[in-house]
Amino acid sequence: MGRGKLRIYLGAAPGVGKTYAMLSEAHRRIERGTDCVVAFVEHHSRPRTEVMLHGLEEIPRRELAYRDTTFTEMDVDAVLARHPEVALVDELPHTNIPGSRNAKRWQDIEELLAAGIDVISTVNIQHLESLGDIVESITGVRQQETVPDEVVRRADQIELVDMSPPALRRRMAHGNIYKPDKVDAALSNYFRPGNLTALRELALLWLADRVDAYLQEYRSEHRVSAIWGSRERIVVGLTGGPEGRTLIRRAARLAEKGAGGEVLAVYISRSDGLTSASPKELAQQRTLVEDLGGTFHHVVGEDIPAALLDFARGVNATQIVLGVSRRKGWQYVFGPGVGSTVARESGPDLDVHLITHDEAGKGRGLPVNRGTRLGRARIVWGWLAGIAGPLLLTWLLSSVAPEVGLANDMLLYLSLTVAAALLGGLFPALASAAVGSLLLNWYFTPPVHTFTIADPKNIVAIAIFVAVAVSVASVVDLAARRTHQAARLRAESEILSYLAGNVLRGETSLEALLERVRETFGMESAALLERASDVEPWTCAGSVGPRPCQNPEDADVDVPVGDHMALALSGRVLPAEDRRVLAAFAAQAAVVLDRRRLREEADQARALAEGNRIRTALLAAVSHDLRTPLAGIKAAVSSLRSEDVAWSEEDQAELLAGIEDGADRLDNLVGNLLDMSRLQTGTVTPIIREADLDEVIPMALGGVPEDSVELDIPESLPMVPVDKGLLERAVANIVENAVKYSPERTPVLVKASAIADRVEIRVVDRGPGVPDEAKNRIFEPFQRYGDAPRGAGVGLGLAVARGFTEALGGTLSAEDTPGGGLTMVLSLHLAPAPALAPAEGSTYSPAP
Repeated sequence: MGRGKLRIYLGAAPGVGKTYAMLSEAHRRIERGTDCVVAFVEHHSRPRTEVMLHGLEEIPRRELAYRDTTFTEMDVDAVLARHPEVALVDELPHTNIPGSRNAKRWQDIEELLAAGIDVISTVNIQHLESLGDIVESITGVRQQETVPDEVVRRADQIELVDMSPPALRRRMAHGNIYKPDKVDAALSNYFRPGNLTALRELALLWLADRVDAYLQEYRSEHRVSAIWGSRERIVVGLTGGPEGRTLIRRAARLAEKGAGGEVLAVYISRSDGLTSASPKELAQQRTLVEDLGGTFHHVVGEDIPAALLDFARGVNATQIVLGVSRRKGWQYVFGPGVGSTVARESGPDLDVHLITHDEAGKGRGLPVNRGTRLGRARIVWGWLAGIAGPLLLTWLLSSVAPEVGLANDMLLYLSLTVAAALLGGLFPALASAAVGSLLLNWYFTPPVHTFTIADPKNIVAIAIFVAVAVSVASVVDLAARRTHQAARLRAESEILSYLAGNVLRGETSLEALLERVRETFGMESAALLERASDVEPWTCAGSVGPRPCQNPEDADVDVPVGDHMALALSGRVLPAEDRRVLAAFAAQAAVVLDRRRLREEADQARALAEGNRIRTALLAAVSHDLRTPLAGIKAAVSSLRSEDVAWSEEDQAELLAGIEDGADRLDNLVGNLLDMSRLQTGTVTPIIREADLDEVIPMALGGVPEDSVELDIPESLPMVPVDKGLLERAVANIVENAVKYSPERTPVLVKASAIADRVEIRVVDRGPGVPDEAKNRIFEPFQRYGDAPRGAGVGLGLAVARGFTEALGGTLSAEDTPGGGLTMVLSLHLAPAPALAPAEGSTYSPAP
């Protein structure tokens, strides 16, 4: 049985019509004879959505009891037993009630798909996990229920259900989404025009990326090489020179002119040694393009124009931005340049922009990277100039200008020797001198067509020619080598300076450093390997690139670092002169690895120290604070059981009251200890539900005397999405702490108010207050402030309250009460609750 197919209706906000569209699709499929059932659909009392459920078979839901309340969830077993062709499952990111088969509804859907059942579901853009921070910055609301992006991306079909913000707000105002009493709050908070516009744009862009992935996959499968200009993609060709920043900014402006434009900066290096660009300049350009929303790519290729065009066509680019060549005018004799070649070979579907800049025509000025090696192309041209050049010159002199004279002939042959030296070095120049001298002797020295020289002066002339040619070739070659060596040393020093500065400042991670190694030397992968001893197997401490080496023997280049560590690179064999820089990279990689491990050990040590501190405080609490109420209970029980004393009813009642008070204190202490343990282990999982503060806060006051607290909770406050149990416990601890320090007959004031996008609960006491330097310390575990009696608690109440508040996405802080005392401020975000902004709830399709 094959896997089922998933279809998702994606919306920008609640109320755009996802559920209505899903139900409409179900009716269409049933009309075509498809077995389609409703596994779970929530109509949220919306009449038109409820009407669409008529005529559809619904699978009975499963009932679950949680905290004295009965909830209904999708019955996965019943759906699997029914095994329809298509199942409708609403609200993809929904969190199931504890005790359900799976924690999240998308996990339930995965089971249905694995059983071969097609599923149609819904989701809003704000519930995608990767967009949580962006949505919070837009709306001020942190979504509690999310779904991994990969779950949605794996869907076989994603359909956008769109609606303009004005139309959605009109639908809200007409009461078609929420009940009339909640419309005003929704329109003034979550459903503001700016919020809806931003969420709509976010949904469109996310879906556009998904469509783009589909397009790339299709082009790859069908081997489509032609460019499809579905969106503007601008490739910026970088050389590592300072003009790169100008090109990147110009490309970004071009991308802004079209919706969805994308900038891809690419640096192409040859594979023969160190790259010819400044690493510092490239790093700055990488940062700039990423800050402007683009991406940086490094490509290795021998033919720069061909590699650039291949990259542009591979990413389906529509434009290429290049800088005007930095070469001087005379340098164009060696070729037309990258810009002209790219423009000529780009074809009609790829626009090429040549951008002027301050460096145009000033010369390359970049460090030469190939040391004493001139490169294969230059050596080939050198040999051609040294061998074919004299032959061609001989033919020209014999056919076109036979009467030039021996002296001029020698000068022309000497110029070819100099050209061979400039292009190919010493050996092509020596070959040119030898071939030139033989040709001069045979064709131009009487008697011609023989190697005999009749005139002794010609013998001297030929000898001087050979000597001058060899001398000039040697000097030119030596100068070229010295120039190359100086440029290489400059490149090495620049790389090492940049590397040392970043690593010593701790700005480079191990993976970033290895990526720098891979890019610098044009390798396929780089890995840092280590082992405990000579007989232990190698393990990989960090790697970048595809198929990294797992053993130094398998690498094309390996550099040992100490006795049991090695830097292994694969891709090609490096020349010996490159290994000096590579050794510096390897040593720095070992330093970065050691720093990372020291940081991890320091974090572990801090965690252990904190754990030891808490254990010490816990031991003190158990040895004293927990024993105090136990001692009181035991004394009271022993007194009641004593047969030597006849206790009156008043005395018995007092002893029983003491037992009850001690048991309550003991229960409170143990409860705080258990809550602190849950917070320390990260096992607090709030169940967010809509709640009224005027219902939750009074329930938190059961542990304090009735006349010790004064409540001011307006009924007009908006509902807040919280876990009632956690909020109740947090408020109870805060209020009990305030009552403990408040003067007698001075009640603690508990009031709540709505401010902008949040609700604040203020607990105001008139006690001694807390200095500013101690306001944060009072929230630490096992802390008591001032002269609090030892038997009053273990110092966990406020720590637990802050932990629970943060688990709800809120904050708890302390500030001074005007006139004396302390005010605890518990702030909660006014996020749209499920009834106001349901996680995946949908309504009917847009009205005409």
